[in-house]
Amino acid sequence: MFDVGEVAVYPGHGVGRIESIEEKEFSGTKQSFYIIRILDTDMTIMIPIDGAKNAGLRCVIDSCEVTKIYDILKDKNVVHDNSPWNRRYKEYMERIKSGSIYEVATVLKELYNLRYWKELSFGEKKMFEIARGLITKELSISLGTEEMMVEQEIEEIFVNNSNHKGNTANHNKG
Repeated sequence: MFDVGEVAVYPGHGVGRIESIEEKEFSGTKQSFYIIRILDTDMTIMIPIDGAKNAGLRCVIDSCEVTKIYDILKDKNVVHDNSPWNRRYKEYMERIKSGSIYEVATVLKELYNLRYWKELSFGEKKMFEIARGLITKELSISLGTEEMMVEQEIEEIFVNNSNHKGNTANHNKG
């Protein structure tokens, strides 16, 4: 149960604030809904309280869990998926819509690393921005810091990973 004013994560949309809890009647049945305003898009979403858990509505991760996200992003084991883009896109969307920040972090890492192997398509770039935005917003709220700071930390992780790859490649050639 969430209270008015609390923040929650809604899969695929990101972090939102519970603006109100309203009762609506449909076909003679009354039902209570969370009215959530998504912080990044200002979109308002109505989620039945009874189905909120099934819809994936969840709390923002605790600050102690942020290191797990950074560990996922730092992990240098990268799977190079050579499947067609539309298959990867579908898989990435399913992972983003799962509501798991860990899955979103994996998608972000895979797309970031894919940029080193090929030019990202328009769809891949859009997916990258969605994943980065979802991670950045949730981590900044969890840590109580500016989004720009989180973006810089994430960028640093990826730059350090790519420098490491480059050094490894140079050592292998030598």
